[in-house]
Amino acid sequence: MKKRFDPITLEILWRRLISIVDEADGSVARTAFSSLLRDAHDYTCMFTDRQGRELAQGTFATPGQSGAMALGVKRLINQHPPSFYQPGDVFITNDPWALAGHLNDICVISPIFYNDRLTAFTACVFHHSDIGGRVASDNHDVFEEGLFIPFVKLYDRGVLNDSVVEMIRWNVRTPQEVLGDIRSQVAANHVCSEKICEMLKDNKLDGLDELSDQIIDVTEKTIRAEIEKIPDGVYYGEGIVEQMKGKGDIILKAKVEKKGSEINVDLDGTSPQVDWGGNVVYNFTYAYVFMAIKSMFAPDIPNNEGCARPLKLSAPEGCVLNCRFPAAVAARMGVGHFLTEVIYKAMSHVLPDKVIAGSGGTPAAMNVFYGKRRNGKNWHSVIIRGGGMGASRKKDGNYVYIFPANGANTPVEIFESDTPLIVEKRELLPDSGGPGRTKGGLGKREVFFVPDDEYAPIPPVHLGIQAGRYIHPPDGLFGGRPGARAQFLVNGVPGNSYGLTQLKPGDRVVIDAPGGGGYGDPFERDPEAVLRDVREGYVTIDGAKRDYGVVIDMEKWAVNYEETERIRKKG
Repeated sequence: MKKRFDPITLEILWRRLISIVDEADGSVARTAFSSLLRDAHDYTCMFTDRQGRELAQGTFATPGQSGAMALGVKRLINQHPPSFYQPGDVFITNDPWALAGHLNDICVISPIFYNDRLTAFTACVFHHSDIGGRVASDNHDVFEEGLFIPFVKLYDRGVLNDSVVEMIRWNVRTPQEVLGDIRSQVAANHVCSEKICEMLKDNKLDGLDELSDQIIDVTEKTIRAEIEKIPDGVYYGEGIVEQMKGKGDIILKAKVEKKGSEINVDLDGTSPQVDWGGNVVYNFTYAYVFMAIKSMFAPDIPNNEGCARPLKLSAPEGCVLNCRFPAAVAARMGVGHFLTEVIYKAMSHVLPDKVIAGSGGTPAAMNVFYGKRRNGKNWHSVIIRGGGMGASRKKDGNYVYIFPANGANTPVEIFESDTPLIVEKRELLPDSGGPGRTKGGLGKREVFFVPDDEYAPIPPVHLGIQAGRYIHPPDGLFGGRPGARAQFLVNGVPGNSYGLTQLKPGDRVVIDAPGGGGYGDPFERDPEAVLRDVREGYVTIDGAKRDYGVVIDMEKWAVNYEETERIRKKG
């Protein structure tokens, strides 16, 4: 007879599973070599049952990686019969179409055995700062983008495959860091495996099958109940993504059909795949559609396969959101991150309390710096930058967030210790948040300087950028206005954000992140809230009057309500 867990026991065991993945996650912060992993947290740990169904992921998992892994790991695992997997095996791949969408995301997968029986799988994806190749968004196919690792054994029954290690070593610029980070992945999987076996022993369980069934079923029923609360209907959303000069815009289209407890998303009408790195594989597209749906209907339920069962997604093969091999995919977040925003637009009128305006952290902006130090040693560093978050119906947008991805801004001190460069400035940009009844979050400015002294690097310093919003700013909602656009300057002149920029000692780079879109009519914003923004330096005196119709008496530092009312009535 199938075992059933009472609600209290189920909750205890469920939370323990999540804490186990979080412990594996924490091991990464202690053992990873790259600051992109240690400090920016661009990685995801998870584990599945023996059928490959996702059971738990790290609390701070990145949506693009975790959503793609939920599909990809299951498919990879089920390519082989259970007898194929042996204790001590560890597999590795960075196939973009199999997993997370570009070559930098390397996945390490390990089977978990308990009492000599295959019980589960644990996996982690790290965004490796360096995977070789030409570090730019304007590559024409995946072969230009770096080392492609098929699904192979890194360890065979506990024995390291030295040939795979050497293949990786000789195809990247900073092999010590890359191989150190792969060892960190193996360690994270080991932690997860050990702790799951301990849990099974402590609770006298033979395996995870029955627990897995119940967790997934409870989750599915909960999210379906939330979906059923909104009316059946078909809702449409559209987004525009700019490309490099002369190529026109990419159009993203979504038809969201809600029927009963099902959500069907159809991306037909989306632009064809492109001849640069903005192409998105199906897994990554699915990840950000799923992120939008889950954030609206069940944001507090821990992710597992049950969350995804009500969602069906179709994307025409060959479109930019379901590209064919060997399309260039390195900058896939420059397009894929917009999917959450498009779904929000589609659902905004039926779920106005559950969506936000366009965000300046959509897409997350990635800067790749690399070169040689004065002593000839290679260095390579990646930072991910956020922008102002879009406002919601009830709250102003947060400042400088990476959304819908998550992650952290790398501290200046860490960046300067990893590179020979100097960060001269990192500051919020007043008036960059889109005006609205609730205000979009502020963007920020960062200024990088290539020193021209005894510490100067050997030129050139290479800079690759994956970003967006230089032409089309983040949209507002329900009368809210757009946030500020992004900007990229080299010595005061607009740079090429798609190509590979070569810098020399004495060069200065300015990068502005966009602000978030506003929500609602700006003239409905509480004048005292505008005054507070002015006092804190988030809105200028001129911006208060221009954008919100609020006049500030500079001598009294108070709102001039008579003038404010006159301006607002005039419109």
